[in-house]
Amino acid sequence: MRKSPISATIDFEQDGEQHGFLRLPHSHDGSAWGSIMIPVACIKNGDGPSALFTGGNHGDEYEGPLAILDLASNLKAADIRGRVIMVPGMNYPALRAGTRTSPIDRGNLNRSFPGRPDGTVTEKIADYFQRHLLPLADLVVDIHSGGKTLDFVPFAAAHVLPDKQQQGRCMAAMEAFSAPYSMTLLEIDAVGMYDTAAEEMGKTFVSTELGGGGTARAATVAIAKRGLRNLLIHSGILEGEMQGAETVKLDMPDGECYVTSEVSGLLEMAADLGEVVTKGETIARVHSLDRTGLGAIELPAACSGILAGRHFPGVVSSGDTVAVIGVPV
Repeated sequence: MRKSPISATIDFEQDGEQHGFLRLPHSHDGSAWGSIMIPVACIKNGDGPSALFTGGNHGDEYEGPLAILDLASNLKAADIRGRVIMVPGMNYPALRAGTRTSPIDRGNLNRSFPGRPDGTVTEKIADYFQRHLLPLADLVVDIHSGGKTLDFVPFAAAHVLPDKQQQGRCMAAMEAFSAPYSMTLLEIDAVGMYDTAAEEMGKTFVSTELGGGGTARAATVAIAKRGLRNLLIHSGILEGEMQGAETVKLDMPDGECYVTSEVSGLLEMAADLGEVVTKGETIARVHSLDRTGLGAIELPAACSGILAGRHFPGVVSSGDTVAVIGVPV
């Protein structure tokens, strides 16, 4: 395998508090010998567990970058045992642009793993995480929210895995995050995901969906900050008492938890986030924008539970996920 073009300006094996960059050479019209400088921090104190915290996997999701930037500024080596690697903006070009995908190559980082060292900019970033950062970690946490097109009740998530011991570790870490909800998540499109790359290495992996709408709320940022600290305590890296209220456990047992629109038009939600919905009842309506008199297309819930996620913009297209239902455990 070809060597990664990305080089770190810090030493991940060195004790202390380091702040630097993952430097990716990138020649473009504005800088013939330019580089993409992805901020990274490493706080280390001797031997112990290693955590890898990431945000900005999608560039229009802000709770992760905000919480990780805060933690990187305040966590001291003397406070921990082990190592914490923090990358607030995995897909840094996307984060700077405020877009889900990279403005350079339109790459969706969370569908680009395992990546390629000789591929696009996004594939090069994925390759570096796959071969250089993930192997260093015992615990991997990737903070997501709904971005500009989705909104969620704030939940931490873990997946059903073939290795039940690994799944148990992931579920325990998910609950330790102490988000208001904890979701056993069924991914609608898991190919090429960072989640899958970490889980296939046997890592304890936790993800989140902490809101959405292309912005961050005070409450959701607070959940992210608290959750990262809780997981440092849970993993034995940091001493202290975990904080947070009891989490509500949700499950997504099958594809019926997703409600998809087959038509385009103006979206009218018939329930709000967190509300109880019943199988067969109308969860949303789509109104034609082409003319009056056509009536709305009603979209029923295929299972009972709570409305855990919804399409955020007021206009939907055919194929859009309109609603996500979580089934209380």
